[in-house]
Amino acid sequence: MTTTAVNPYLEGNFAPVHEEITTDTLKVIGELPPDLSGMFIRNGPNPQWTPIGQYHWFDGDGMLHGVRISNGKATYRNRYVRTQRWQIEHEAGQAIWTGFMEPPQPELPSRNTGNTALIWHAGQLLALWEGGAPHAIQVPDLETIGEYTYNNQLSSAFTAHPKVDPATGEMMFFGYSFAPPYLHYSVVSATGELVRTIPIDLPMGVMMHDFAITANYTIFMDLPLTFSVERMQRGEPMLMFESDRPSRFGILPRHGDNSHIRWFTAPSCYVFHTLNAYEDKDEVVLFACPMRSTTVLASPDSQTDPEADIPRLHRWRFNLKTGKVHEEMLDDVASEFPRINENFLGQATKYGYTSRLAKGSIPLFEGLIKYDLSNAKSQNYEYGQGRYGSEAVFVPRPGATVEDDGWLITYVYDIGEDSSELVVINAQDINSEPIARVLLPQRVPYGFHGIWVTEEQLNFGRI
Repeated sequence: MTTTAVNPYLEGNFAPVHEEITTDTLKVIGELPPDLSGMFIRNGPNPQWTPIGQYHWFDGDGMLHGVRISNGKATYRNRYVRTQRWQIEHEAGQAIWTGFMEPPQPELPSRNTGNTALIWHAGQLLALWEGGAPHAIQVPDLETIGEYTYNNQLSSAFTAHPKVDPATGEMMFFGYSFAPPYLHYSVVSATGELVRTIPIDLPMGVMMHDFAITANYTIFMDLPLTFSVERMQRGEPMLMFESDRPSRFGILPRHGDNSHIRWFTAPSCYVFHTLNAYEDKDEVVLFACPMRSTTVLASPDSQTDPEADIPRLHRWRFNLKTGKVHEEMLDDVASEFPRINENFLGQATKYGYTSRLAKGSIPLFEGLIKYDLSNAKSQNYEYGQGRYGSEAVFVPRPGATVEDDGWLITYVYDIGEDSSELVVINAQDINSEPIARVLLPQRVPYGFHGIWVTEEQLNFGRI
């Protein structure tokens, strides 16, 4: 059994911080753009107590780290996502739930940590975890309001990666399950009403972390990372990548049902995150960062495939007339956490941004890549020696008329200084030095996904 003393996800900048703080104005190196006004918030795992048994990076309690920017100045605050699990363990003064790598604990309530991602929709910020309900978060103070169940209409789990159509304001999400029906698909209106939930037929349960939308379609990924109770009963892993199974991509009209879905088969792979998708005449085009195979929750040392767990940007074209699939790797450089200017989500985009992986079995990101998707060219930004970042969020410049007019914002940790900062990069020239670096009052552990909440949304969101 792995002990916490040597667990890499509890050491260095993976280790949690326990103090929730609120700061006054922070030191800025460079100059924050005067028209950059809002709040950068990032979610991630941060165990409240010493974990029980084998701890994985996915297991920690959610913690939000937010930097508020206004009039060229910045402040910082961090807050736990106060889930039911967090409250129970807080009162007990110790960890009670085990993690993904331990046997289930059916006697306990949901292990929902709210630790993965964030979405803003219909005037509400939500903290997400794909195995349960979202949690409503108050802004700008980042206090937890509570579970958000759409007036008790939520009947499935809720993906960590819902998609909001910038044209219609609708939000699409899904929930996967270990038992049939293995997939539910839901649509939320622009005003925040859960208007429909339908089952989607799958041959068996799969871990489906992300999906994609276009203007008219929703794209599901039935990939061979499968759940099997029978396998677990034989003493084998319940969750396992089956390399002999193909990948399937299901394309469904947004408001269709299971009878309207069309499945396309492609070589075996696993995708944690999609970049974008759009329609091009008879084709649906999808960009994502697949891996040939994945160990997921197992030790990387147990994987014999040297290409396992190495994500690279790919493009698929699914022809709705002929049924043909064309898959193409766009870059052989390993990168993940893909993002775009989300004002163009579901539409044809020229640019995409990913975080470049450093070599090694632990996920560290050493820089950013900006892709020109029209010609597969790219630019790189390096964080520097001993400096590693997180997912970079694209923030459009107010009034921008071109897609890449804006900033890339992320947290960067400096090993030598044992300190963190918020970095603001000109998205139109990522080779240049950052426009601004905001020095933070405490270390920000490596985490998952972030969001930019505009000043207008912050004002709207106050209660």
